[in-house]
Amino acid sequence: MKAKVVVGMSGGVDSSVAAYLLKEQGYDVIGVTMQIWQDEETACQSENGGCCGLSAVDDARGVANQLGIPHYVMNFKKEFKENVIDYFVESYLVGQTPNPCIACNRYVKWEAMLKRSMEIGADYIATGHYARITKLPNGRYAIKNSVTAAKDQTYALYGLTQFQLAHTLMPIGEYTKDQIREIALKNQLNVAHKPDSQEICFIPDNDYAAFIDKAAAGRVPGKGNFVTKDGTILGEHLGITHYTIGQRKGLNLAMGHPVFVSEIRPETGEVVIGEAEDVWGDTLICNRLNFMGMEDLPEAREVTAKIRYAHRGERCTIEKIGEDMIKCSFHTPVRAITPGQAVVFYDDDYVLGGGVIIKT
Repeated sequence: MKAKVVVGMSGGVDSSVAAYLLKEQGYDVIGVTMQIWQDEETACQSENGGCCGLSAVDDARGVANQLGIPHYVMNFKKEFKENVIDYFVESYLVGQTPNPCIACNRYVKWEAMLKRSMEIGADYIATGHYARITKLPNGRYAIKNSVTAAKDQTYALYGLTQFQLAHTLMPIGEYTKDQIREIALKNQLNVAHKPDSQEICFIPDNDYAAFIDKAAAGRVPGKGNFVTKDGTILGEHLGITHYTIGQRKGLNLAMGHPVFVSEIRPETGEVVIGEAEDVWGDTLICNRLNFMGMEDLPEAREVTAKIRYAHRGERCTIEKIGEDMIKCSFHTPVRAITPGQAVVFYDDDYVLGGGVIIKT
């Protein structure tokens, strides 16, 4: 009897080819598109490659028809709002810069979709992520780098649990993006030329502050002061939700040379402005830990850590300083360590675990 796999089909080329590859490998494939948009009148459309617009359903259904597999739409609006949108908004309100894709992966694409898929008899779920899953000699499952560093998506997947990894397939991790498009073209999939998504799917115009103003009406911190590290007032800012660590553009400060956001102080509503060297640091503390390639961290360990999706990673020493807290000491300073972002720990090409940065 063929193993049954539910493929999360976003209407993009990657998840479409994932479904194709799994069918070719002999799996009993079911295509599912997650309905996560909150307002069907203003839902983001997928002309720009977005994964949650109404037309994404049409694209995914069209590919499923081409492949001869069933396609369903599953409603995850409640889970998406609670675990992604609300988390995103609340993080900005306290001066943090969250990563909603990580939250979506952990709590919606995997936790909610896997549970629903297993209820209908699936053995696995699958996605179009550029990553691989490996079982290590210690018996634990871990996310492993894809064959293409340019598209590697392991950073955004560090939060997955052992159970989730054991029931997940990632068929396109063995391919480059060019090879995936070639497979789509060769098999005349109707999304072969569809562009990749760039923005956060629920904020298609990329205006985070306006989205937060609407979502948290009446609770958004108003204008405050730009200050130096010692508290000298430099001018007035629009509100802390407009800024992130390391930001240079959009400050509208006439300082005569480039300056940067070096700290956000939600308790006073101040945005600290510094010089280029002020946004470099060599330590961070993270919590909300998830261990993947290792079961725990009993003693200090040298690893490579990435502090944002596009970060190439730097060597550091990590040690536990509390039940749910790790201190990370970089051997070389890194730029713009940002509270709210994830720090992900690697051993060679696989993920050991990670957490959410809470302070530097």
